[in-house]
Formats: sequence, C-alpha cells, structure tokens
Amino acid sequence: MRAVSAYRTVVVGTDGSESSLRAVARAGALAGACGATLVVTCAYLPPEVDDRELSRAQDVLRDEAYQVVGSHPAEDTVRRAGDAARAAGAGEVRTVAVVGSPVEALLDVVRREDADLLVVGNRGLTGVKGRLLGSVPADATRRSACDVLVVHTTG
Repeated sequence: MRAVSAYRTVVVGTDGSESSLRAVARAGALAGACGATLVVTCAYLPPEVDDRELSRAQDVLRDEAYQVVGSHPAEDTVRRAGDAARAAGAGEVRTVAVVGSPVEALLDVVRREDADLLVVGNRGLTGVKGRLLGSVPADATRRSACDVLVVHTTG
C-alpha cells in the first residue's frame, strides 16, 4: 500500500474562465508542494458536431462558446493555464485538450494518467448552461474513482 501523504499525478480541469484559473493555480501550488505531475485539461466539442446542436450551444453560451467548441481554442486555454500552474509552483506540467463533455473528458484523463487527485472549481453552471453542459463539480465528485478537491473559486 502506498503512502497517502503525497499525490503523484494531479489532474485539473479548466475552461479558461477566471474561476477555473483559480482552481488551476491551487492545483499548481499543491502539485509543486507534493512533487506531483500536473495534467491541465480542457474539454471541447469537435466542430463537426451536428450544426443544430453547435448553434444551440453557441446561442446559449454566447461569449463563453469559445470554451467548448473546437480544438484550437481549447489548446490555447490549456497552454495559458499551464503557464499559470507553473507560476503557482507546479514543476512538471502537461497539457491536454480532449474531445467530449467536461466531466467525461476529465474522468477519461484521470483514468489514462492513473491520477490520484482531480481538482475542479466549485463554480457549477446553472440554468440553461447547466442543463446543456452539466455541473462539473457535482458530477466529477460523484463519479471520480480518485480523490477530488473542489476549490472555492467564487466570491
């Protein structure tokens, strides 16, 4: 049985928002303190998604649509977040943009990386946005096979 005192691999999700970047900074500081590898993850929908579904997502999300559509914005998002994590103290940082819904993408990365900690912000989407994208903190906490740290990122 391995020691519980330190994490080896930490996964953190980001959508590029200020709120999610606060979670990234906390995960970066924690990973740095533990000597863990930090994997910064952003989920996105492929542009080939059904045009009606894509249009609906863009209508609902308006200015925040960049967060969920296309790999190029997602790759930019994880690159900026990776820089923020390093600035917060993370040593080894890897970035990955993953096709899929936010929770499915995070849980997939957790499995692939054999992570022992998942970090998410507490800001859950409400209203139509929440119905469209789901509540990442609630779903990730309920479904993750590893520890989940929910960082208070609002207020």
